[in-house]
Amino acid sequence: MTYDEAVEYLYNSVPLFQNVGAGAYKEGLSTTLLLDEHFGHPHLAYKTIHIGGTNGKGSCSHTIAAILQEAGYKVGLYTSPHLIDFRERIRINGKMIPQERVVSFVKDERSFFEPLQPSFFELTTALAFKYFAEQKVDIAVIEVGLGGRLDCTNIISPTLSIITNISFDHVQFLGDTLEKIAYEKAGIIKNNIPIIIGETTEETKPVFVTVAKEKQAKIRFANEEKEILGHKRTASGLCYNTKHYGTIEATLSGECQIKNTATIICAVDELISHDFHINENHIKNGFSKVCELTNLQGRWQKIAHKPTIICDTGHNVAGIKYIVKQLKEQEAKQLHIVMGMVNDKDINKVLSLLPPSAHYYFAKASVKRALNENELSVLASHHGLTGCTYKDVPSAYKEAIKNAHEDDLIFIGGSTFIVADFLAFLGK
Repeated sequence: MTYDEAVEYLYNSVPLFQNVGAGAYKEGLSTTLLLDEHFGHPHLAYKTIHIGGTNGKGSCSHTIAAILQEAGYKVGLYTSPHLIDFRERIRINGKMIPQERVVSFVKDERSFFEPLQPSFFELTTALAFKYFAEQKVDIAVIEVGLGGRLDCTNIISPTLSIITNISFDHVQFLGDTLEKIAYEKAGIIKNNIPIIIGETTEETKPVFVTVAKEKQAKIRFANEEKEILGHKRTASGLCYNTKHYGTIEATLSGECQIKNTATIICAVDELISHDFHINENHIKNGFSKVCELTNLQGRWQKIAHKPTIICDTGHNVAGIKYIVKQLKEQEAKQLHIVMGMVNDKDINKVLSLLPPSAHYYFAKASVKRALNENELSVLASHHGLTGCTYKDVPSAYKEAIKNAHEDDLIFIGGSTFIVADFLAFLGK
């Protein structure tokens, strides 16, 4: 079995959420617990940090991993979805799991897991936890897949839990109010384990306070600690003036990163109080070198200048609000937007936020959940957005390049999978 065959097997033999959406969602932890028992409870072999929330999980996970790496720890990092290669989901000190380990996992274990009919994410989580134990990591940063309470990552007993924020996403699974979504996300709060909350609203804060009290978990609200005294944009990203850690130069420059940074610093401060040997230089280097250390992509990522080309994986209402705000701040003569969406998002609400003055290139991502480009164009027209349709992202991007002048800006986004197709095309 080759690596490509192994990955194709995983994609086709078990439900893959990014392709089929709701059909891949498997509520409950029964299968996860059976897999965990079969593999000898590997997550007990190392410390973990658990990161949930609606937006910002990936950026926070990668940056905390980078800081820990700089502090000399051997760090596992488990995130989702991947952009180009399945192995992006499972990394140690920034290096992806080897192809041959993915192959051997499928070959050696399929006779056990096939009768269980696990979801793609259940199987991938089991592989990640097992690989981290085999490689004897010191600590693993584990990003929640969906929700929290019933997510298959929730079998871990972390050193620290983090919930970045709560907004509307995956309402068909998590609930149609912020309180209901917060309750599902709060499911990662464990007995006597400290919890960091990045941002709250008047609807969500009482939920977190109640659950933390029930679990006797120390709770800290990053947005109330006022660690960041100010920030400014620089040529290389964002520069923060902080209360306790001096000046921090950060590579990630998206508008949303300002609140993420407060969450990350609060989390690191808590880790330091739990005898993690992290100093100011480790923190500064982690922020400045996160992409280099962990190979993070797709977060307000600048691809080129003249014309400026930027991609970002923000894909729900809260994420798009940040993107639109930042697009307005760019000094561009004309804005070109290559975009597509998947069919289970609040499409009309997202479209209502986008600037009508931009030229649009509506494209369909290469996943089954992708919204048809013609249907997207019709919906967009109801919000005053006009443009042409393209069968795929490369076709749309090529046309945008053809039309853009050197002082224009091309933005690629609307869905993680649009960005994935774009980066895959660039890599060919």
